[in-house]
Amino acid sequence: MSRHAMRVTKLVTLFTVLGLLLTLAIPSALAEDSPLPLPVTHQHFNFIDPLLSASAEGHPGEAQYKNPSSPICSNSTSTDANVSTDCEGVAPHNETSIAVNPTNPQNLIGSANDYQLNLSAGGTVNETAFSRAHVSLDGGQTWTTYPIPYRGYTSTGDPAAAFDADGTAYLATLGFVWSQGVGCCINPDILVSTSSDGGQSWSKAARVASGTGYFNSPGVFNDKEAITAWGHGNAIVTWTVFNDGVGGSYINSPIYASVTHDGGNTWSTPSEISGSASFCIGTQGDNTCDQNQGSVPVVAADGSIYVSFMNYSNDPDGRDQYLVVKVDPSTGQRVGDPFLVSGLFDGFTDYPINIDGRQTYQDSQFRTWAFGNIAADPTDAAHLAVVWSDMRNTPHPVASDPYSTVTDSDIVVSQSFDGGQTWSAAAAIAVPGDQFMPWSAYDNNGLLRIGYFDRSYDPANHAYGFTLATENAPGSLSFNFAQVTDTLSDPTQGTRWFSGRTPNPAFPHPTTFLGDYSGIAVGPSGVANLWTDMREAVTFGSGTGSGENAYFGAMP
Repeated sequence: MSRHAMRVTKLVTLFTVLGLLLTLAIPSALAEDSPLPLPVTHQHFNFIDPLLSASAEGHPGEAQYKNPSSPICSNSTSTDANVSTDCEGVAPHNETSIAVNPTNPQNLIGSANDYQLNLSAGGTVNETAFSRAHVSLDGGQTWTTYPIPYRGYTSTGDPAAAFDADGTAYLATLGFVWSQGVGCCINPDILVSTSSDGGQSWSKAARVASGTGYFNSPGVFNDKEAITAWGHGNAIVTWTVFNDGVGGSYINSPIYASVTHDGGNTWSTPSEISGSASFCIGTQGDNTCDQNQGSVPVVAADGSIYVSFMNYSNDPDGRDQYLVVKVDPSTGQRVGDPFLVSGLFDGFTDYPINIDGRQTYQDSQFRTWAFGNIAADPTDAAHLAVVWSDMRNTPHPVASDPYSTVTDSDIVVSQSFDGGQTWSAAAAIAVPGDQFMPWSAYDNNGLLRIGYFDRSYDPANHAYGFTLATENAPGSLSFNFAQVTDTLSDPTQGTRWFSGRTPNPAFPHPTTFLGDYSGIAVGPSGVANLWTDMREAVTFGSGTGSGENAYFGAMP
């Protein structure tokens, strides 16, 4: 779906959700179907709701959560195959990212959209949303939560974690500021914090790029950042710049990048890297050819940097395509035009649509998209892969009502052996049911590893597990599969979070938000997997249902 088409539905959703939150955050709202908290969706794909409370005079929950003691808390050591990485209570976690310290493989850092909720004795709900560092020093058996000093920001989201070769950790996120009297929010900044002790203490978040204007006004809305690091103090952040016009109208959305070479102390002036839309089907130079989102950078074995991103192709069916661009490691600037990887089956008629006007799956309400990432083979500098999910194998046309159709989303892979200049025909990993939100990385043997949400474990195509696919031989794009999860999660009904309406009585209280991505990271001893898991029943106020927690599982 084009970013312009997204905007039409999201602007309506934004103010509807804000009204719901302000209304529902009162004692009478703590009924079983209270949807607290809910995601705010502007025209931008990834944005979670910032601090809101029942109090009309301000944000009484801010002081409680903004500067907690460090460490905040720790989980008990566990030898279970699946371990929750959070210890702060029942509030949800989604959009997971994880990194392995190359100087100490037992040191893992994960993060997520991390909500903090408090219900006072009087029934007031206080909420914040600050991405924390979930840190393990024993390979994932014990997890401790550490705060990040987001001074001056009232919420954060879209976290991404990385380590450089020296073991310096980087955590990138969006930083939001809510300002009184402007209706909503100051458009978000791109922030990066660093840690030199494996995530146990963090620098004040550095501002890499600034947003301008407010929601529903002219300005720059930064969105969906990603980060990778290499060598001695080097890192690159890429993100989407949504340029908004009068009334917040959509103009375009190029991809930008910035680099650091001093461990995150200073960052280069952001530069546009998405380049000319030379593969756009429409008229060259119009804004429909510069609608991009979902960028991810990767460092190849020879130090080259490549960035994958989705681009709206102006296809008659509203489909996107994946492009890859090479950037200069020293400056972060683009080197030539992007290369076309493949077209995607993610258009107007490829998915059923949920109650918020967003793409979803069979018998579901949670939003989704084709987003994946690019991976680089450490044994071959010219060997790359781009991984995503789409609906190419779902029978078309797809009914718009998710309860009146059958979906078959698959993980799709294309690879390049010449540094991203040419790409193989897209190959789907064809298994039953829906697979979505993949993340990929190559291991030290040159085998592609892909983690993803997987409904093939449920014949009804409702509940999901998390699967790790491992290539049988380098470059073969044939895989064997291992189930990482030992318990399935059902997002179609009975959920506590992000569920305010029940469009089908056979599926009461579905979630509308699982997050938009998952995370894996390869280390010397295997693959660290981090995903949004719904196995735990949680109670908040008088409402009980499935929670959302960031769960970890290691695989060889």
